[in-house]
Amino acid sequence: MIYLDNSATTKPYSEVLDTYRIVSERYFANPSSLHQLGGKSETLLSEARRQAAEFLGVDDKELIFTSGGTEGNNLAIKGAAVAYRHRGRHLITTAVEHASSLQAFKQLEKLGFEVTYLPVNREGRISFEDFRKAYRKDTTLVSIMHVNNEVGTIQPILEIGEFLKKKPRTVFHVDHVQGFAKVPLHLAASGIDLCTISGHKFHGPKGTGLLYVRNGTLLSPLFSGGAQEGMRRAGTENLPGICGMVKALRITREHEAEGIHRLRDLQKRLRAGLSHIDDAVIHTPSDGVAPHIVNVSLPGIKSEVLVHALEEDDIFVSTKSACSSKDTEASAVLLAMGVSESEAKHAIRISTAFENTPEEIETFLHVLARHVRRLRMVMR
Repeated sequence: MIYLDNSATTKPYSEVLDTYRIVSERYFANPSSLHQLGGKSETLLSEARRQAAEFLGVDDKELIFTSGGTEGNNLAIKGAAVAYRHRGRHLITTAVEHASSLQAFKQLEKLGFEVTYLPVNREGRISFEDFRKAYRKDTTLVSIMHVNNEVGTIQPILEIGEFLKKKPRTVFHVDHVQGFAKVPLHLAASGIDLCTISGHKFHGPKGTGLLYVRNGTLLSPLFSGGAQEGMRRAGTENLPGICGMVKALRITREHEAEGIHRLRDLQKRLRAGLSHIDDAVIHTPSDGVAPHIVNVSLPGIKSEVLVHALEEDDIFVSTKSACSSKDTEASAVLLAMGVSESEAKHAIRISTAFENTPEEIETFLHVLARHVRRLRMVMR
C-alpha cells in the first residue's frame, strides 16, 4: 500500500496505540473524581499538559485539550467573537479557510457580526496590503490558516502577527492544523493569541487536539456543564487520547527537522514527475508552500475517477479536503485562486508524511501516468 492522503489523516504511530491501550487500562477513572483512582488520572492529565506545553514552548495553562481541528477552530472563532463583542463586531478571515472556520463565520454573520473574507491570488495567498486595508478600529478577531489544506500555500502569518501586536484590542487566531510539524511556527513570539492543532494530522489518535490560548485571552465556551479545561471546555477529558497525542507530539518533534527535509525531497520528486505527464497543471506554488502537499489537475479525467483508479493499485490520494471530499462541487479553494471550474473538477491532492519514501513516489508517478493514458483513451 502507498498512502498519500496524509493531509486528511495520518496512520497512528505504534507507540501511540500502545500508550492509548495502557492508559485506557490503568487510568480509566474520571480525572474529576475525588477518589484515589481519579487523583491518579488527574495527575497524568496534568503531566500530559505539561509535556505538551514544553514541546510547544508555551505555558501549560495556555493549552486546552479538544477533540480536534474542527472543535478548536469553532471554539477559537465563536468563543473570541462572543467574548469580545462589546469591543466591536467586525471580523476578518480569508476566502480559502477550512470549512470548520468558514461555517463558523457564516453562523456569526447570522448573529449580527460583519465578516470580511480576504481574496487570494493565483497562488492561493492573501495580500498583506489587502489585510491592512480591511482592518478597522472595531475589528475584534482575525482568523487565518497558516497552511492551506488543499494546495499547501503558506499565508503571511508572521507579518500579520507583527501588525496585530500593536493592536491589543484584536485577537489573532491561526489554524495551524496543516502547518504543524511541517512549517515551524513559534507561538509565543508570533503575536498569535489562539492556535488550533489536531492530533491525527501528526500520527496521534483521532478525536484529539490542542487549542493554544495566550494568557489573558478570553473565550466564551461552546460547551457548558463542567469546570474542565479552566471552565473553557466542559466534558470528561479523553485521557487515553490525550496521552496518545502527546506521545505522537514527542515522537514528531524528535524527527521534525529530518522529516521536513525528507518531505521537501519528496515534493521535488513529485513536481518533477508530474511535469512530464501531458497537460498536467500543478496548482501548488513552487515557493512559499508547505513541503507535504501537491495539488494537480489532469484535464480530461474527473478527480474521483482517478482516485478510484489508483485504488486498484493500492495507492491512495484525495480530491480536496476530507471534510468536503464527498461534495461533487469543484474545490472552492481552487475557484478562489482563479482556476476554472472545469480544471478544478479534475484536481487531486497528494500529501506525504515523514514515513513515505522516494521509491513510493516513483511507483506512484509510474502508476499515475499509466492510468492517465488509459483513462484518456477511454474518455475520448
